[in-house]
Amino acid sequence: MSGASILVYAERVGGSLGEIEKLLKGPLADFSGIHVLPFFHPYDGDDAGFDPIDHTIVDPRLGNWSDFKRISETHELTADLIVNHASYLSPEFIDWQEKGDASEFAGMFLTFDTVFPNGGNEEGITSFYRPRPGFPFTAYNVAGKRRLVWTTFMPSQVDIDIEHPAGQAYLDRILVALKSGGVKVVRLDAVGYAVKTPGTDSFMTKETLEFVKEITEKIHSYGMRVLVEVHAHYTQQLDIAPLVDLIYDFQTAPLLLHSFFTGTVDRLDNWFKIRPDNCLNVLDTHDGYGVIDGGPIGGRPGLVTQEEMAHIFAVAEKNTGGHSKLASVIPQWFELPHQINATLPNILADDTAYVISRMVQFLLPGEPQVYYVGLFNGMDDQKLFAESGQGRDVNRHHYTPAEISKALESEVTQAIIAMARIRRSSAFEGTFSWRVTGSDSMNLSWSGAAEELSFDFSTKMGSPHFKLEVRGDGGIRNFSSVAELASY
Repeated sequence: MSGASILVYAERVGGSLGEIEKLLKGPLADFSGIHVLPFFHPYDGDDAGFDPIDHTIVDPRLGNWSDFKRISETHELTADLIVNHASYLSPEFIDWQEKGDASEFAGMFLTFDTVFPNGGNEEGITSFYRPRPGFPFTAYNVAGKRRLVWTTFMPSQVDIDIEHPAGQAYLDRILVALKSGGVKVVRLDAVGYAVKTPGTDSFMTKETLEFVKEITEKIHSYGMRVLVEVHAHYTQQLDIAPLVDLIYDFQTAPLLLHSFFTGTVDRLDNWFKIRPDNCLNVLDTHDGYGVIDGGPIGGRPGLVTQEEMAHIFAVAEKNTGGHSKLASVIPQWFELPHQINATLPNILADDTAYVISRMVQFLLPGEPQVYYVGLFNGMDDQKLFAESGQGRDVNRHHYTPAEISKALESEVTQAIIAMARIRRSSAFEGTFSWRVTGSDSMNLSWSGAAEELSFDFSTKMGSPHFKLEVRGDGGIRNFSSVAELASY
């Protein structure tokens, strides 16, 4: 079992990589890994770095590859491979726009007629699954002709034809850069959308799984691990888990909200029975707090029902004073948002419930990862949302060094750091078990050769509580409050 990691934006945690390095060597030294969200040129595009103009270089305003190489010497470094798209300002796309078929990058970008060589009808076009309103293509001028280019996410994010040699060469160039920069884990961003297959919704199809297998083999040949990011029906997560090194556990997050908002643990129990062990354990992320991952999709029943999903959004709306409803976006052809755009402390509105959620995250099999806003017990950044109009910005605050110092003094943040310290216990090399102890309570346990942990928690509405027992050579320690855990 690996230790815990943190998820950050390079420019939003103290303003620089240097500040992040100081934290990793100081108060956050118990975290063994770090995932730095897109730091490529530019990190501040239309989609906060997920629309790279040059995916092979570090934005010089943040630093260079030697900075990341240095971080990778002490921490496992994770970086993104954005497989689905690049920026419309990338030199490759501009060259193709100017030269058309004479460009060396002709074929790298996916056009409408590549997917529908015989033309597309209404049923075929509208069957494509898209996380945002509107159609998944944009008209661009290419060598004097109007072409429909696939833009699954935003018009400025032009999709790559990952089956074309030019598209494959593009991905190879990025992998070489990541490897040379000390990256140990490659996250496949938006891979679920990368393969377009007419006659399907083109999301997590058998063709997608085949591509995941192929690119995983390629990344392994560079000596790096593969983390796949897919927001999907839980059965699709189960399908893809055996193909990669790590798969996000996006299901525990909504099930924890369901537990605290209903005072039950049965849905968590059901998920734990089938949950893969090679999970990256997450709750909040840079994209918000996922809910759809636990619900019904495409007529398939979920781990919670549609009505229970709606209840989660309703309680979150109440706890955030109505702000989460304003910030959360309902995608095309769906009835509810995919995610709650609010910080987890705001959504739960209870420090004990929040810390219990983190403890569950840390104690499940897999590799726990904490998003920086959640680590600092952050509240909704309503000002940033008002300025940008982007709902996800409520959970993407720019922390100054002074704000970080203040956050590090809070009991909640200290309790989370204590869990990172506990996560280094040899107990996690042993056997995991869980059992339901009541309608609103559960026990999670780890038993190793020299150390044992036992965690009892209750999601009782209005009065959640817990008890963590750590048993080892140093004796027995018990924690039953946020303050006690923070003092560890």
